[in-house]
Amino acid sequence: MNIIIVGATSAMAQHTARRYAKAGNRFVLIARNAQKLTAVADDLRARGAECETLTLDINDLDAHAGCVSASIAAAAPDLLLMAHGTLPDQQACEQDTALMMQEFATNGSSSLALLNEYARVFEAKGSGSIVVITSVAGDRGRQSNYVYGAAKAAVSTYLSGLRNRLSKCGVSVIDIRPGFVDTPMTADFSKGALWAKPEQIAAGIEKAVAKKRNIVYLPGFWWAIMLIIRNIPEVIFKRLSL
Repeated sequence: MNIIIVGATSAMAQHTARRYAKAGNRFVLIARNAQKLTAVADDLRARGAECETLTLDINDLDAHAGCVSASIAAAAPDLLLMAHGTLPDQQACEQDTALMMQEFATNGSSSLALLNEYARVFEAKGSGSIVVITSVAGDRGRQSNYVYGAAKAAVSTYLSGLRNRLSKCGVSVIDIRPGFVDTPMTADFSKGALWAKPEQIAAGIEKAVAKKRNIVYLPGFWWAIMLIIRNIPEVIFKRLSL
């Protein structure tokens, strides 16, 4: 199987790749940091996978088309996993509009631009899976992280439309919505019972691909949590500190 991973140096992407590496699949790994990318590729090769690497600044939209072309040069992808992103400082974004828009681009519009390129590839092939890690934060705006949530909501809405389009030609579009995950990006946060390990998310992603799911909350209990949060009446919700 030919697998392309964007944001391949992220913890969730690495653990997902390791699960697929055991079957001797072929990877094209894409990320911004070449040094970290090399380390990830070496780890996967040691596990039996074939790997190529490409560097990309996800916010350089002019570079997207060339990166896509290079990533499919050897063979059309069977699986695309998009796992890049940052965790914005909400208060800093409130004070700096340029920073806010930069974070929205990194977590939102850059994904839409790259997906638009890859969608045509999968559509022409007529099979495969597009998997994007979004977030439960996109289900409803909360004062603690609504810049991040707005970006992820935009991606989820785009995926909904893309799924509607590509399902007709046999392509699965899977929206992975994790809750709290213990990764280097969240190293400064206090951890509790609701926190998951990236290994758990990786296992859920592999299962979602195998079953051709549509929207998957990981771990699964987040579906119930977000159902409650989405249905809190606005008159009550706006008084809460979430």
